[in-house]
Amino acid sequence: MDDAELMNRREAIARLTAITGLVAIGAEAFLTGCRPQDSTERTQPFSPAELALLDEIGETIIPATDTPGAKAVGIGTFIATTATACYNDTSYANFRHGLVEIDRSSRKRHDKPFMESTPAERTALLNDLDREQRAHTRDRAAADGPHYFRLMKELTLIGFFTSEIGCTKVLRYVETPGRFDGNLPYRKGDRAFYYPARRIGVV
Repeated sequence: MDDAELMNRREAIARLTAITGLVAIGAEAFLTGCRPQDSTERTQPFSPAELALLDEIGETIIPATDTPGAKAVGIGTFIATTATACYNDTSYANFRHGLVEIDRSSRKRHDKPFMESTPAERTALLNDLDREQRAHTRDRAAADGPHYFRLMKELTLIGFFTSEIGCTKVLRYVETPGRFDGNLPYRKGDRAFYYPARRIGVV
């Protein structure tokens, strides 16, 4: 990996943290070329049904409103590819388990799989899982590895906000930063700015 690519990945992660307040678990994998230290081969590819499920999970996290949602960037494929290439064995196993667990939880809660649930039912379920992962991250992540929903949420945010759509249609894209304005008016709800990676310094 050359210095420019490394810098771009560092900046992408730094921007994600600034935008979402989320510090990515395993972020160092993105800075080392997504080379997991464990050697287990990922021999079971994600099925079309699993990719579709990841698309809908991502779309529930970042739904389409007046701007595109996560499905518009092909989030399911991004999540599956990145999890396979970057996560160590523990995180990868937790992630794959999570796909089964989300469907099981949906059937238990709504008597139907996640893919057949309404948007409101999906949102309620994922909100509960988000509260669960926060508690897990605080109390048990060191022993059990990261919670599967935290991994899914992280990859959704990373994939979306480093995509062309996320950078140009959701963030306010500035191709060439202009003058510094330390007193730029701000109105509640204004979108954050996205600045392309600069060629000097690293995060």
